[in-house]
Amino acid sequence: MTPAITQPIAWLDGPFWPYLALLLFAVLPTEIWRWLAVAFSRRLDANSPALEWVRAVATALLAGIVAKLIISPPGALAAVPLALRVAALAVTLAIMLVDRRRVMLAVLAGEATLIAGAWWILRV
Repeated sequence: MTPAITQPIAWLDGPFWPYLALLLFAVLPTEIWRWLAVAFSRRLDANSPALEWVRAVATALLAGIVAKLIISPPGALAAVPLALRVAALAVTLAIMLVDRRRVMLAVLAGEATLIAGAWWILRV
């Protein structure tokens, strides 16, 4: 006795299946938490000790990721010398120290330093 084979669902077996899968398995699970955070954060005091702790943890996580990317970079970034990666970070931090509101400028300047330095090293 052979088991019955389930027939494919026509609208799931078309070209739109990857988009539906992306929506169901990537967007919805993360967006639900974002919307809940927005709903609950309206009642929180921005200067509360709990939010200060959250900011400190977020800053520590970001610093850890940046340190890992500088010390032990993946992929093509590993071909860039450590001194150049540190120089790009120094440029970014210098701009942030001058004006903390210019985050995008600082990030773009650090990236430009990294790209220009890598390009110059490849040419030499």
